[in-house]
Amino acid sequence: MKLRPGGFSADRVLRKFLPRSLLGRSLLIVLVPLVLLQGVALLLFYGNHLNELSRRLAGGVAGEAGFMIDEIDRAPDMRSLIIQETDRYFQFTTVFLPNQVLRHLPPPDAPGPVDDDLARALGQEMHRPFNVAWNTAPDFIRINVQMVDGVLSIDVPRKRLYIGTFYLFLIWLIGTAGLLFGISALFLRTQVRGITRLATAAEAFGMGRDPGPIKPEGAIEVRRAATAFNRMQERLRRFLAQRTIMLAGVSHDLRTPLTRLRLSLAMLPEVEPGEMAEMTGDIAEMEQLIATYLSFARGEGSEQAVPTDVAMLLEDVAAAARRAGATIEIGAPEGLTATLRPEAMRRVLTNLIDNARRHAAHVWLSAAIHGRTLRVSIEDDGPGIPTSQRETVFRPFEAASPGGTGLGLAIARDIVGAHGGDIFLFDRPGGGLRVVIELPA
Repeated sequence: MKLRPGGFSADRVLRKFLPRSLLGRSLLIVLVPLVLLQGVALLLFYGNHLNELSRRLAGGVAGEAGFMIDEIDRAPDMRSLIIQETDRYFQFTTVFLPNQVLRHLPPPDAPGPVDDDLARALGQEMHRPFNVAWNTAPDFIRINVQMVDGVLSIDVPRKRLYIGTFYLFLIWLIGTAGLLFGISALFLRTQVRGITRLATAAEAFGMGRDPGPIKPEGAIEVRRAATAFNRMQERLRRFLAQRTIMLAGVSHDLRTPLTRLRLSLAMLPEVEPGEMAEMTGDIAEMEQLIATYLSFARGEGSEQAVPTDVAMLLEDVAAAARRAGATIEIGAPEGLTATLRPEAMRRVLTNLIDNARRHAAHVWLSAAIHGRTLRVSIEDDGPGIPTSQRETVFRPFEAASPGGTGLGLAIARDIVGAHGGDIFLFDRPGGGLRVVIELPA
């Protein structure tokens, strides 16, 4: 029989109740066999040794009580003497209640099989009505036997029916299980702590934060993983530093001839003003393209993430956009803070707002915290982007508008991805495009 999607599944039920952490599952692996082992030991003791001892102790008490009854039946006139002698030898306390009849007693609350064993043994020895009162006194059990002319009440010390080793054995089982589980928990916690630190450091490094080298600890495999992670961090830092130095040199080498071209144009004597403006504009556009390409290649990787006032960052970006001619509104609560790379996020927001104001008359900028996620929205009232093209616009050099480089959204997604977040495009209610940036808060 095949299960339908969403139907009952044993694996799904197990996943629902199993611990989700490695420490919890490791402790469960230790705890389950430990409990089963102690349970089997208790069952063997309880089912064999304890039952056998209980039957023998109950049989001894029942035989002694039966011996007393038989002697009284053979010599009714010597009942007092028989009671006195049997009490002295058997540690009983016996009282005869003349003209009494047995009354009904509540079920016994004795732990273990001793109550059934005693009742069974008394039934075999007495051959007459009887009952057992377990709760009359804390130190005694009362056996009431119906005689011809009354009730014989026999108080038997509880210690004659119970063995103290059972409770010692039970305490030993629970104590050793707790001790072993505690030692296992401390050991496993030490082992898992190394994996947890490695995962935390990897996540922070992936979001652009530099946690520094982590201390290898735990098992040898975990130490090797931590050492490999430290070496990887060092290689990436060295690579980023070398790339930044190289790009700085490339930027300088490219801008130097453009500057000479600009100076040469200014010194040309016979150039129409209109032609001069066009050539100067071409050079400025080339400089802007070079700056954009270098920014995309650099990826803003050297900046460190710090706690940042998101509301103030949005205000600064909006003010710059207004100076460039944009009509923009902001909605963000005061004191909204998140850990991010501020200059990199400023570039992301600037690129997205520039893209929006080129196609729309009005732009809305907002931010809010939802759980553990920072959500920033840029909305516009432009024509929007068809659903089929929303993934294409994030690819470099595939600009949809004339004069663009196609790098604005690619740079934005690259920076947001380095923060551990993502960018989503939606239709804006009422027309236009809604860009949502989600970042870990």
